[in-house]
Amino acid sequence: MVRANGAVSLRELARVVQTSEVTVRRDVRALEAEGLLDRRHGGAVLPGGFTRESGFPQKSHLATAEKTAIADVAASLVEEGEAIVVGAGTTTQELARRLARVPGLTVVTNSLLVAQALAHANRVEVVMTGGTLRGSNYALVGSGAEQSLQGLRVSRAFLSGSGLTAERGLSTSNMLSASVDRALVQAAAEVVVLADHTKLGSDTMFQTVPTDVITRLVTDEPPAHDERAATELQALADQGVQIAVAGTGGGTAGGDQLPPGARPRRDVPLPVQRGRMAAGQFRGPGGAMAAETLERTARVADLRRR
Repeated sequence: MVRANGAVSLRELARVVQTSEVTVRRDVRALEAEGLLDRRHGGAVLPGGFTRESGFPQKSHLATAEKTAIADVAASLVEEGEAIVVGAGTTTQELARRLARVPGLTVVTNSLLVAQALAHANRVEVVMTGGTLRGSNYALVGSGAEQSLQGLRVSRAFLSGSGLTAERGLSTSNMLSASVDRALVQAAAEVVVLADHTKLGSDTMFQTVPTDVITRLVTDEPPAHDERAATELQALADQGVQIAVAGTGGGTAGGDQLPPGARPRRDVPLPVQRGRMAAGQFRGPGGAMAAETLERTARVADLRRR
């Protein structure tokens, strides 16, 4: 599967081979010891994955449920009549599909996939950058793309990437893509990063968004055993990043937010103080905390039992 797709998540491997993630993780360690693949946080890639970037066909099949949940929560941040920028990526493509329902929206993008998702949306204006087409991710890059963003100012930028750490922030494996992403960030008052749990703790070659520039992170709920992801989320929160955690249970879109400075509870695999919140409701420094619901209590109890 890694040879065919370039990368794969442990969660998907366990589902495909119908075994536990513990068993999959053990086997992945053995394959890494033989030099057949490299382990990454929450998954595995072909050897040399630090500088190698998977193409769109490979990325589109990874963490699909997680990306859908993340897109649902991210879309709830966008208001009618807003002007935003959306970067390239499979997660931002999912976001764009949901933005088609927001009237009066203006979306600036360098992604052909984002533009295609919004092409037939009523009352949504799409502005594309110039630049040279990069076929592996259907994005416009280069000096033409960067120059077209000069002088632009929007409320928010929604970006994805190849890796996210508290130390370096968001990063990617391609220099041209990183340069355009930095230009997108310069145009926005706020930066929202969309990254599923497999990217937490991964560090790739070119930094795109330093941690202190990231306003919000929208991610999914890591597996219960994933201490590294919980640690990374806490470190990001300690640096002032507002964190919304999207559920993948197929229910109503929503996010649990970890406010900056909150400490994680060790009996739950995610940083908490957490309250179940409706889509679009977020807690920030000084913001009011939503009341906890019965759903949250049941989920925490279930996690404790596990």
